[in-house]
Amino acid sequence: MRRRERDALVVARIVGDVLDPFNRSVSIRVSYNSREVTNGCEFRPSAVAHQPRVVVGGDDLRTFYTLVMVDPDAPSPSNPTLREYLHWMVTDIPGTTGSAFGSEVVCYEQPRPSIGIHRLIFVLFQQLGRETVYAPNWRQNFNTRVFAAQYNLGLPVAAVYFNCQRESGSGGRRVPQPTD
Repeated sequence: MRRRERDALVVARIVGDVLDPFNRSVSIRVSYNSREVTNGCEFRPSAVAHQPRVVVGGDDLRTFYTLVMVDPDAPSPSNPTLREYLHWMVTDIPGTTGSAFGSEVVCYEQPRPSIGIHRLIFVLFQQLGRETVYAPNWRQNFNTRVFAAQYNLGLPVAAVYFNCQRESGSGGRRVPQPTD
């Protein structure tokens, strides 16, 4: 199953546009209300108005993680001049807990795409220690790779994404699912 998940990130150009290839080593579960985010699923802006519940795996409360949520398609997929737009950042999440136990350093901002289908990506990094990662000064033109290098986070340990478009939009990106 890990192979399929990684492939979905490659097919959707998450790996390439935002991330370098990585091996998932920690589980992450993201859900809005009771609906879990799976690679390539679609949510409307009204369904993602409030921050999601995020559960982080791992095996040790003394290991800390940083979660970033970015939109590489802002303001539009055909002209992503604000790539990557930072929607949310939580640091110091202890392993085996969730985002509620970390420090929200960039408050959650609801995705509101006006043009096209946007990919919203949750990326999880393992920190070197507690209180070693800080918020950037802006949201637009955030760069996940540069951020990870700046704080010595290395490659991601997990990532998952969903597609989002305006409420009245139709269609969606087709990403192969494990049942295909």
